[in-house]
Amino acid sequence: MRLSLPRIYPLTDVQISGLSHAEQVIRLSEGGATLIQVREKNAPASEFFIEAQKAVVIARQRGVRLVINDRVDIALALRADGVHLGQDDLPPEAARDLLGPEAVIGFSTHSVEQASQAVRFRIDYLAIGPIFPTTSKTNSEPPVGLEKLREVRRAVGNLPIVGIGGITYENARSVIEAGADSVAVISALLDRPNQISSQTQSLISLL
Repeated sequence: MRLSLPRIYPLTDVQISGLSHAEQVIRLSEGGATLIQVREKNAPASEFFIEAQKAVVIARQRGVRLVINDRVDIALALRADGVHLGQDDLPPEAARDLLGPEAVIGFSTHSVEQASQAVRFRIDYLAIGPIFPTTSKTNSEPPVGLEKLREVRRAVGNLPIVGIGGITYENARSVIEAGADSVAVISALLDRPNQISSQTQSLISLL
């Protein structure tokens, strides 16, 4: 069954927000987010497990689907809703075998070629980016731009697409119009912690 992506797909970030992953899930969900990715690039695995566990509990209480970034083992142990994988993570096919047919599995791509290859995998959506320059991720790939996003849309048929990288209130609509089903958002929602809920609500209304 084809995954129906919400228009916005927030990612948690402790460094940007200054809040725990669980608290971010609370505030994002209060603003209307229904699918959230928990991303942690700095904490040890044991610490991330504990924090992700708290976030999963909150998400279940609020009826929000929670996807774990990179860590298939943590997603499996916590019975999270799914996992988002990068090019250097466990292959999507192996993740599918471990997590089962109901898990949400996303896969990052950075070019039309990678996106075209990703169609062969048992994934629910692919992410393409960064669409625009971004400061939320170190050592990020060069921006692909809106035209490459349009090429990816044509290349992957009806596979759901998430545009990621440098998404703001000013450019989010252009990403949807270029072919993305959803936009992954970090700084635009998290950089003012006390306004996360209202900023989430505003972006949902915009799109």
